[in-house]
Amino acid sequence: MRRYLRVVVLCVACGLCSLLYAFSQLAVSLEEGAGGGGGKPQAAVASWLAGGGRGAVRGAGSAARPGGSDRYSLKIQPVEKMHLAVVACGERLEETMTMLKSAIIFSIKPLQFHIFAEDQLHHSFKGRLDSWSFLQTFNYTLYPITFPSENAAEWKKLFKPCASQRLFLPLILKEVDSLLYVDTDILFLRPVDDIWSLLKKFNSTQIAAMAPEHEEPRIGWYNRFARHPYYGKTGVNSGVMLMNMTRMRRKYFKNDMTTVRLQWGDILMPLLKKYKLNITWGDQDLLNIMFFHNPESLFVFPCQWNYRPDHCIYGSNCQEAEEEGIFILHGNRGVYHDDKQPAFRAVYEALRNCSFEDDNIRSLLKPLELELQKTVHTYCGKIYKIFIKQLAKSVRDRYARSPKEK
Repeated sequence: MRRYLRVVVLCVACGLCSLLYAFSQLAVSLEEGAGGGGGKPQAAVASWLAGGGRGAVRGAGSAARPGGSDRYSLKIQPVEKMHLAVVACGERLEETMTMLKSAIIFSIKPLQFHIFAEDQLHHSFKGRLDSWSFLQTFNYTLYPITFPSENAAEWKKLFKPCASQRLFLPLILKEVDSLLYVDTDILFLRPVDDIWSLLKKFNSTQIAAMAPEHEEPRIGWYNRFARHPYYGKTGVNSGVMLMNMTRMRRKYFKNDMTTVRLQWGDILMPLLKKYKLNITWGDQDLLNIMFFHNPESLFVFPCQWNYRPDHCIYGSNCQEAEEEGIFILHGNRGVYHDDKQPAFRAVYEALRNCSFEDDNIRSLLKPLELELQKTVHTYCGKIYKIFIKQLAKSVRDRYARSPKEK
């Protein structure tokens, strides 16, 4: 009888232990699903960074904690992150921070910033971005400027210092599936989510998306002066480039150097060697050459997604922007920092001086419109309403969303 009672007690004890373990695992799973951890994704490092040097600096925001059993977990759909990359060298810190601010203000889904910068800029970037950590809507990773060691000097001096870094993003960010690359002089006037959604419009052969370099061939650069192949009638501008990097890494590209198709990592240096005496705009020219030979691989989006001074300095020639407003403003030619195109500078100054406080964002529009009205003596200023049309909608939409979505 005693032996029977011992067996019963032992079975009951084992059952209780099993239940306690199951409940503990369920609690851990629920905590992780709610985003309780603080781990950061490890930056992928290019193979030519042998031995590593410094590790990537990682920063603000929150991320799901890796690991842990999901045997008893309630499945919670993870929120998609939008990956945005920028390359900053020289005196581009303030311009880059203003771009990042414009991305954060209006976007809905969380952002992952990949910031490639010269070493001397890392401390300033970290300090500024960490001061925004209370927002908890973005993560960031800082990377050094790196090129393949055997040709580093040649790549670095191409066009502008560090500009050609973007060509190597698919090889460095090996764990990133899709990415939006932008120049430092970009301003988002509507959520990043909207251009990110264009990835779903790619057909089975398309790997990247850019806007035309010009809408009007009579003022086009490539069709009048280029000494190399270029995409389409007027070429494409790489200041805003949406990439499916998984497809880019897998694709074998047609080219005019060999009958054998080459992958992304194998085609860059041969292209540079063949055309380096004929290219003016560096990495953008190389991209034009690649997509000239592989036109089926490019998705072309309208000029309002990459609106530049060329679209208005000689008269308005971006019809989509006239109808719906500017979606992404690109202040190339240094127009944010001189008086040649005051309409562009007015938008830049308004966003640079704007804080993340709700009242500050709400009150952004009226002073900006007054500044834009002072620019009507220029061709771009004559159509100043296109500079504020989409921005006004983005501000309204921001405050129409629930607090959890902001």
